[in-house]
Amino acid sequence: MLPCYKRIKVFGGSANLPLAQEIAEHLGLELGRMKIDRFQDGETRVRIEETVRGADVFIVQPTCWPVNDNLVELLIIVDAMRRASAKTITAVIPYYGYARQDRKTAPRDPITAKLVANLLVSAGTQRVVTVDLHAGQIQGFFDIPVDPLIAMPILADYYKSVGFSGVIVSPDIGGATRARAMAERLHAGLAIVDKRRPEPNVAEAMNVIGDVAGKEVLLVDDIIDTAGTVVNVAAKLREAGAKDVFACCTHAVLSGSAVERLEQSAIKEIVVTNTIPIPPEKRIDKIKILSVAPLLAEAIRRIYEELSVSVLFD
Repeated sequence: MLPCYKRIKVFGGSANLPLAQEIAEHLGLELGRMKIDRFQDGETRVRIEETVRGADVFIVQPTCWPVNDNLVELLIIVDAMRRASAKTITAVIPYYGYARQDRKTAPRDPITAKLVANLLVSAGTQRVVTVDLHAGQIQGFFDIPVDPLIAMPILADYYKSVGFSGVIVSPDIGGATRARAMAERLHAGLAIVDKRRPEPNVAEAMNVIGDVAGKEVLLVDDIIDTAGTVVNVAAKLREAGAKDVFACCTHAVLSGSAVERLEQSAIKEIVVTNTIPIPPEKRIDKIKILSVAPLLAEAIRRIYEELSVSVLFD
């Protein structure tokens, strides 16, 4: 329970209202009253239905699919809070959309992750809380404080509870640091798959670096989007002699035919978090969902009470 209710308010956008409600419950608060709908031409309309004057406001809104609608909704909510004289405005963005467009990979490419940061700050956002940014440098795109929380402790605790004792695998070279951190937490071995990406959302597994023969393996990634990477890597690991293949990620984007691919793949179980809502039709038996609400609620409490947030990064 928080020591005071007069200055803190938690609101949830429409992108992941159940997560916002769970966060508020962990804090012992009622979720703020806000009406969100559409004008007939499709424009977003937001109405704050309680006073926020002088309050520390936290807005929970991942910018997941439909990304543009949810992003614009968040910007409008922030603007409404600023004009309603909120004392501080923190955007709690469990999943930061456009994070994969963090650099120029070809001439004349935009850096959309930076553009989104500019939009959030221009709207009136004074702080951002997010989970597992795809690229760490995105923190530097903001001229306001950013708290990049990590979900790995939640995932690691689950695998400790089930007694996992195999090899941690990174599906590509870029994810080696993440996989190594998980391996250290679980006191497990480490392997890396050399992957080539000829075009966006297309991945080809090349070689397995490390010993996986006869062992359980756990693929660790931050995002599962079309599931092409994890499915191809899982097949490659089975070819290399892996006994059973498991997978986990923070953000279950699951676009296109991802669920069908996972269902038909060699992966026995996929553990994800609820940074992105997963509709009932995508909740196949292979998918297990863990909640990040306690982590986000603790971060909000520490920000509100002006305590260190860095302890949550360990």
